[in-house]
Amino acid sequence: MTQPVIVEGLSAWSPEQGLTPAGTSEGRLLVADSWLLRDGRVRGLERHEERFLRSCSEAGGPRLHHLLRFWHEMTEALPRTGEWFPRVELAAGTMELRLLMRQAPPLGTGVRVWATGQSDPRVVPRRKGPDLDTLARVRGRAAQEGAEEAVLVTPSGVVLEAATASVLWWEDDTLCLPSPVLPVLPGVTLALIQERALHTGIRVAHRERTVTELDGREVWLVNALHGIRPVTAWMGGLLRAAPAERAPEWRTWLEGIMRPLPEN
Repeated sequence: MTQPVIVEGLSAWSPEQGLTPAGTSEGRLLVADSWLLRDGRVRGLERHEERFLRSCSEAGGPRLHHLLRFWHEMTEALPRTGEWFPRVELAAGTMELRLLMRQAPPLGTGVRVWATGQSDPRVVPRRKGPDLDTLARVRGRAAQEGAEEAVLVTPSGVVLEAATASVLWWEDDTLCLPSPVLPVLPGVTLALIQERALHTGIRVAHRERTVTELDGREVWLVNALHGIRPVTAWMGGLLRAAPAERAPEWRTWLEGIMRPLPEN
């Protein structure tokens, strides 16, 4: 069925009716995925689809053919003009598939980070959705310190990721990131950056570092909304943020790989 363009609010999906207006987005989410949509263009949409479908399957969600239909009709309903931050959802309990259309917030080119590493409070760290409310509270605590983000750490203090972003940093000419064996979300933007580094001959290494060991390094927080945001200040501590020497060129590249939504 042909879906009308949706530009605001929450829509629920069913095989019989497709996407129809719903109430407010309440209750716990089993799965969520979101991305920046600018004038009908997006980065790595197929990677978001793969992650969402895999996560729904792991959470005991609808059958694959229903998931594929939902994704197709959801994509068809996305606006081709304006700047948006859509989110696809699998609701707990009802197993309802939903689309939440939101205008994109102002995008940041840098980020202030709370220097005190937060013990990871997530219940399902490798799946986006169940812990969104918990992570919002972590960011709220960081905001009290004048920061926009907080870094999550293991019980021993090893850096995992930020509340809403993956963490990357540079050690000389090596691009570093936490080990995938750690409880980290498989970030789409992280994967795109890692792939480009490997294709261009930049060394990539998985390393275990504490927050204090990032002192004086160029550190990036990366996600599907903001792309690459270099850390411009560490709040509530004595850490130094290094100049973002590499970030501008990588940000330009990331902007350049946005692709049009598929035509139906």
